[in-house]
Amino acid sequence: MKKVFLSILLPFFVLIAKADEGMWLPYLLGEQVYADMVKKGLKLTKEQLYSINKTSLKDAIIIFGGGCTGEIVSNQGLIFTNHHCGYDAIASASSVDHNYLRDGFWAANKTQEIPSQSLSVQFLLKIIDVTKDVEDSLQGLSGEARIQKMNTVFTQINKKNTDPTQNIEARTYSMFKGNQFIMYVYQRYKDIRFVGTPPENVGKFGGDTDNWEWPRHTGDFSVFRVYTSPDGKPAEYSPNNIPLKPKYSLPVSIKGLNDGDYAMIYGYPGGTNRYETSYGVKLSTDINNPSLVALREMRLKYMLEEMKKDPAVKLQLASSYAGIANYWKFFDGETKQLLNADVYAQKQKQETDFQQWAAKQSATDQTLYSGLFEQYAKNYEAWRPYAKTRMYLREGILGSPLASFAVSLSALEKALVTPGKNETDYQKISKGLQTAYHEFIADENKASDIKILADACMLFYRDIDKNQHPIGFYENIRQQFGDLNDDNTFKKWAGYVLSNTMFLDSAKWNAFMQKPDAVVLQNDPAYNYATAFYKNYMSKYLPMYTQFMNTNDELGRRYIKGVLVINKGKAMYPDANFSMRVSYGNVKSYNPRDAVHYDYVCTMKGIMEKYKPNDYEFDLSSKFIDLAKKHDFGPYIDKKRNDLVVSFITTNDITGGNSGSPVMNGNGELIGLAFDGNYEALSHKMVFDKDLNRTICVDVRYVLWCIDKLGGAKHIVDELKIVR
Repeated sequence: MKKVFLSILLPFFVLIAKADEGMWLPYLLGEQVYADMVKKGLKLTKEQLYSINKTSLKDAIIIFGGGCTGEIVSNQGLIFTNHHCGYDAIASASSVDHNYLRDGFWAANKTQEIPSQSLSVQFLLKIIDVTKDVEDSLQGLSGEARIQKMNTVFTQINKKNTDPTQNIEARTYSMFKGNQFIMYVYQRYKDIRFVGTPPENVGKFGGDTDNWEWPRHTGDFSVFRVYTSPDGKPAEYSPNNIPLKPKYSLPVSIKGLNDGDYAMIYGYPGGTNRYETSYGVKLSTDINNPSLVALREMRLKYMLEEMKKDPAVKLQLASSYAGIANYWKFFDGETKQLLNADVYAQKQKQETDFQQWAAKQSATDQTLYSGLFEQYAKNYEAWRPYAKTRMYLREGILGSPLASFAVSLSALEKALVTPGKNETDYQKISKGLQTAYHEFIADENKASDIKILADACMLFYRDIDKNQHPIGFYENIRQQFGDLNDDNTFKKWAGYVLSNTMFLDSAKWNAFMQKPDAVVLQNDPAYNYATAFYKNYMSKYLPMYTQFMNTNDELGRRYIKGVLVINKGKAMYPDANFSMRVSYGNVKSYNPRDAVHYDYVCTMKGIMEKYKPNDYEFDLSSKFIDLAKKHDFGPYIDKKRNDLVVSFITTNDITGGNSGSPVMNGNGELIGLAFDGNYEALSHKMVFDKDLNRTICVDVRYVLWCIDKLGGAKHIVDELKIVR
């Protein structure tokens, strides 16, 4: 994409199209963006990319679960997505005797496909700009009043366009920080079945060591299927349901790729904040990110210790561990790259330029724009002393599964102590708690949780301003268990909590749920601990945080309004917010630092070089090794390299939520699945690096080889429309 230069004075409005940056709304591409897509190699029309009235690419792209993307790849509703997106469903389907997570699984036929009870997918039906409807309702409002009214209007618009009888749901998204409003209408399908996955030593090959790194040799994919009622409508699971007959499915290309080839990605990027201010960057690098990284590192250490000891514990904690680990490394890398690129100084320059522009506007506009960054400074100054408390509650105190479950009983306590609550209230709360309790018990690993509990409590005591501690809590620990500067004090306290809480004693729990009593609940040591910190935060610091965020929202709306005025007529894209986007770029090698060159693909040769027998992250099965040594790659071999290409990199602009997104060539044919970014560009949520940004994609030829040759499930490959 051609870099767009605004002026010498205003080089800073970074969400204008430049290099391969951009997460574009597929129905609002505009001629400038579409022309650039064609120039780079797109062969499709605009209507083939997105259409309400005709089938188009958007009809094959789905929201998978609650935070990933998937794609339909056959006329029988077959889904490809990432292994880590299907991880929870795979783990839930597994047992110690049938450990599909460890060993892999391929359904020999449709009757062997395993229902995934909590999983659903959503298809996008249409996108409608509702900016005028929203703005007409917000006239003259600002701050908290505007936010409350906006939420009310969203609810009204969504309700009007939602039809529960057809599983149709509408969601309205704020774009450009409240300067545009778009409604997306989806249809949800709930009968999703697990079709297959490679073994974990393929799907997570490289583990945490290789996460966010290139070269990457991970077969990060899994396969599911959508089912419907016999008449083709969304339905709950039934053995009588039939595979979905989709509007459109992606053809799959095994022709291979070259450096410089066009690459396009559709999906649901979760969130970026590329208009973040210098104040926000500094808060992230100074407090938020380091706190999160340190607390997650602590939790991961104790979980991994137990997972290595016992396969059953590994299976029990696998999904939770994977989720915690992924963004532990991300935020560590984000901090380093923000500092390396001196993004703080870049943002300061942008803000100075904006203020110079604002000073030249009319008196009316100056009221809107001038003084913005002085107000930002005051807002951050007011919140900054309490930011660490919030992070230590979220990632530390409530990082303990026991504490997190205990807090969930707050609603029950409120019902018990509130006069006038009737039996229906108790029954409704109790039913939800019983379901949550069984899920908690199934996932609870006492050996790791006792250490997390002790360390989190100890770290809060030592790292957080004493004036922000819950009143009397630590004094009670000191009186009962000893010196607060002694690690053993917290270990003894944590042991006492686990030994005496009713949440880990089924007899006590059942007795309590049969006759709930507020005093019994309040005296429970786990509940007492969790709610001491939770209530302390909710009463003192949540109102501050809410005020901080509301003020930031209002300032951000005014700031971006100015940016839009300055760049009127230019191609711009809004921050990601888990609404459907398309990005485009090229397959491309790169040079991350002096004298280092990274090729655009990695191959089976690299897997064998990394292989370490019996290693937790780099082990392989004997069958895999045998096939690799024989070069038994079938039609999936890359003839130029005489090897099997495992993954490749592109310049596409993606972020979390794009996991599982289809990577397509200029003809709209599937060539891979996006699953990661590269460490050198982990500042991408705030700043896109046009030189270093790369998206890591598993090559579809490796996916098919794993299904066919390694998994022996050629019948699944036979479902696909293969382009050779």
